[in-house]
Amino acid sequence: MPTFLDFEKPIAELEGKIEELRHLENKGDLNIAEEVARLQGKVDKLLRQTYGKLTAWQKTLVARHPERPHFLDYIASLFQEFTPLSGDRSFADDRAIQGGLARFRGRPVMVMGHEKGSDTASRVRHNFGMARPEGYRKAQRLMDLADRFGLPVIALVDTPGAYPGVDAEARGQAEAIARSIETCLKIRVPLVAAVIGEGGSGGAIALAAGNRVLMLEHAVYSVISPEGCASILWRSAEQAKEAAEALKLTSEDLLKLGVIDEIVPEPLGGAHRGREETITALGAALEKSLTELDGLSGDDLRRTRREKFLAMGEKGLG
Repeated sequence: MPTFLDFEKPIAELEGKIEELRHLENKGDLNIAEEVARLQGKVDKLLRQTYGKLTAWQKTLVARHPERPHFLDYIASLFQEFTPLSGDRSFADDRAIQGGLARFRGRPVMVMGHEKGSDTASRVRHNFGMARPEGYRKAQRLMDLADRFGLPVIALVDTPGAYPGVDAEARGQAEAIARSIETCLKIRVPLVAAVIGEGGSGGAIALAAGNRVLMLEHAVYSVISPEGCASILWRSAEQAKEAAEALKLTSEDLLKLGVIDEIVPEPLGGAHRGREETITALGAALEKSLTELDGLSGDDLRRTRREKFLAMGEKGLG
């Protein structure tokens, strides 16, 4: 059975009835196909109404939905000849950040991103997408390698934030994130980033300081999680809904503020209801962005990327 969010309970009830009908034998006094079609129409209408007016907190829940496509799903569908590269050549291999060489629609690229995992075992293995310093140092290594060989970089961002553990702090978590952002801003090849789920704090921007920053329609991107913000401002995570509104973390808000460049639409009901449609839509948006950057010199790519981030905060605040 699919996982339903709290605000999707009316939808869950209707879809439960549809499943029950599909398992019934077709009797003369009831046309099951017609009844299923009628209920499906109600589900579609309810989905349009619900997802047409999601609050910032509800979008946060959708962005965290366990059935949304993750990094490895995009790799399997959009990239060919993916060759993973492991380790930071200093301490260890961080499985929260995956990356390597691949072909994307005929062109060689370096692709990297956060992987949260799809079940309990894989979530533990990938640390729920929360990278330690060695993960960000691996990202630096991959970007430097791409720069050396003139390969465009594609980064898929999906993390609650960098891992806040004592061991990560002891190995220089903040410095690793800062160096990763610095590497994003200094390379002379195209860098296209896409927020596919959660874009949490420095752990996200460490991979997302790109020439183009895309964002799925129901993804979120923020300096801190709503719960973390509420704990600081209200001393209680129960105020997370209010914090989510104040943080302006939705794709619509961030496009107005100039933090992102494009919103990639999701299917009706979110990416978890149409995984292949979502992956295809993001693939088209990535290809469009890379095509727009073709022909720019390394100096121009680096200059415009830096100017883009230096200008943030000057737009959409009136």
